[in-house]
Formats: sequence, C-alpha cells, structure tokens
Amino acid sequence: MSDDLPDLHVLDPDEFIRRVHSFEHWFEAVEGYLGDLEHGHRSDLEPSELPADEREELVSILCNYSVAETAALEASGGLIRIAPNQHCKIFLSTQVVDEGRHIEVVHGRLEELGVEDPEAEVERRASQSIRDFHDKLLALVDAREWDSAIFAQNVILEAMEFTVFAAHIERADPVTRDCLERMLRDERRHIGFGENELGRRLRADPRRRRWIKAVKEELDPLVLATFEQTLAELKMPRWDRPELGRSYLNAVQRLGLV
Repeated sequence: MSDDLPDLHVLDPDEFIRRVHSFEHWFEAVEGYLGDLEHGHRSDLEPSELPADEREELVSILCNYSVAETAALEASGGLIRIAPNQHCKIFLSTQVVDEGRHIEVVHGRLEELGVEDPEAEVERRASQSIRDFHDKLLALVDAREWDSAIFAQNVILEAMEFTVFAAHIERADPVTRDCLERMLRDERRHIGFGENELGRRLRADPRRRRWIKAVKEELDPLVLATFEQTLAELKMPRWDRPELGRSYLNAVQRLGLV
C-alpha cells in the first residue's frame, strides 16, 4: 500500500508540530485508507480458508496483537492528562481513536477465523511477555513519568509493532495483509510523534537520557521475548530475525539511546 504522506522523520520540528499534532492531519492521514471497509479490510476481499495449523498460529499472533494494542489504547488515554501541552493532548486523542480501531480490527479478524469470544481467547493465549509489557507501560503512566511512558509506548511498543507487522505482511493471507497494511500506516505516525517529542526534550535537557535508558534496559527483555515468539509463529527463519531486530533498534538509535 502506497503512502502519499511525507516521511515524518525528515520534517523539521516546527513543521512536524504544525502538520502532525492536529486533527486536520489525522483526517488527511486516515481518510484515504478507511473507506469501504469491513472488519478493517476491503469489503471485496473474501476470507480464505486456512489450514488448521496456520489458523491456530494466526489466532495466537492476533491475540498478542490485541494485548499490545490494548496497552497503547489505555496508555494513550492516561497520558492525555499529563501531557505537557495542548499539541500533545490533541495528538494522543487521535492515537486513542487509532488504537481503539486497531483492537476492533484484530477482534473482527478473530471472529472471521471462527473465534466466538475474542476477549476470552486473548486472555487464554496471549504471551506473558506482552502482558508484562502492558503492565509496566501502565505503571509508568500511573507514575506520571511522561518521558519514560512516551518512550515505552511511542518508540519501543510502536517500533516493535511496526517491525512485526511489516514481517507478517510478507507472509499473511490477503485479508490479514490488508488489515495490517492499514494499521501499519498509523504506527508510522505514532513513532514519528514519539521520536519528535523525546528528541526535543532530550536536546533541552540531556540528563533525561539516563532515565530513559534505564526504562529501555528494563523493557528490552520483554520486547525480545515477544519478538522471538511472534516471529517463530510466523515461521520467520532465524537468520532473518537479527535484521528485524536491527530495524527495531533504529528507532532508539535515532534518540542516541544505544
């Protein structure tokens, strides 16, 4: 799926704030790829019958996606209260909508795969590592740790999802691929916000970097464990996984945190 929006990473900070921290930009970003959808994918796409083993693997993967998207939904909502300015509050309000829609899409796909109670299935199947990440992210929000929570959510979590979704798209059935391609466009925007916000704050006060590095070191094992499990379920060859890991690390390298 092509993306007509500019690369958010190349915009200067003032232009980034003007364009991205607004509902106007959000409507521009999503209007072109959310029309005529059913359960988050094109209505003319017929779900294909998957072999039993592939269906089981896909259901497990989607259950982990549900926990990750729920973490981002709940954290984004909580972060609005402690955001340092109106620009950030407005952006996070658009992210709340994005994450809520993602959960709806994931659960819709689970229903198409024959799962009668998606919430119960998520509770039964989701990995402990992504559950623990969810809890640690919300603890940062509850502690009103703006920098650390934005780093955990809009850099670590969103970069992990972006990387895994991109790998999954290469192997997905047509319906799942269409859902993920649409969700991926949102993740790109969320990462851009996180990197821009933290980059400006770190330039203003480099001492913040020490605290964010501590959060990274605490969360990295959970990220890597989730990577390993999801990529194994996707049957990603082990020799390709280091490249995906490097893709994830690019986000934290841009902030000088590696």
